[in-house]
Amino acid sequence: MSLTVASFNIRKAIGTDRRRRPDRVLGVLEEIGADIIALQEADKRVGTRGAAVPHALIDDHGHWDPVDFDVSHKKLADLLPNHKVFDRLDTRNLGWHGNAILVRKGMKIIDAEALDLPTLEPRGAVMAEVEHDGGPLRIIGMHLDLSGLYRRRQIERIVAHIEKRHAHMPTIIMGDTNDWRPTAPCFEPLSPRFRFAECGPSFHSRRPMAALDRIIVDRELGIENAGVHRSAAAHKASDHLPVWARLKR
Repeated sequence: MSLTVASFNIRKAIGTDRRRRPDRVLGVLEEIGADIIALQEADKRVGTRGAAVPHALIDDHGHWDPVDFDVSHKKLADLLPNHKVFDRLDTRNLGWHGNAILVRKGMKIIDAEALDLPTLEPRGAVMAEVEHDGGPLRIIGMHLDLSGLYRRRQIERIVAHIEKRHAHMPTIIMGDTNDWRPTAPCFEPLSPRFRFAECGPSFHSRRPMAALDRIIVDRELGIENAGVHRSAAAHKASDHLPVWARLKR
């Protein structure tokens, strides 16, 4: 089994040119060609809290399906349910606290869940269990806190959630960790089961120096290759560059 995964903090689809271009985000993802993608900042923070990359646009591209976590945030639209202006808007969010997972069309989703994390900020994580060639896989998408203390608590909560799942399966954790240090204390709960794919620095996209975006891989899976996607479009699409890894079972 060979599988390509990617993680991308899309900054609500606002590029370094300050233009909101969700089509550009999808174009970058097409360049990578990943089977499973974890997105961060995939929903708008204000107003309707709708998806920064609209569902209809994802459908039109035809490569991936967004995982439905059956959760939504309170929106301005919820306070004014009869206001006709919202009838013309797609107010559906893409994930949970901006975390979303896209899977290759045709991939079976076994289970999905939004995870509550201890936090000072509106952060969170999402989980999808999918059937891929060679067997089931568990994917965690996350965006960790700016506080180191809370980052460790969040990692501990994620690891505890994985261990309590009724079915054991290889797990991949991806997202914006907000920590560039390779041996930061917040990552200690991941040992010894997980290891980091060596992707490289992904932030800031104009001059990448910090490896904030990580792909953390169960030792049951092999890592064939990993890196940062550095196309011209990627440098413009967000303040983060996407990271990717090609895995094997």
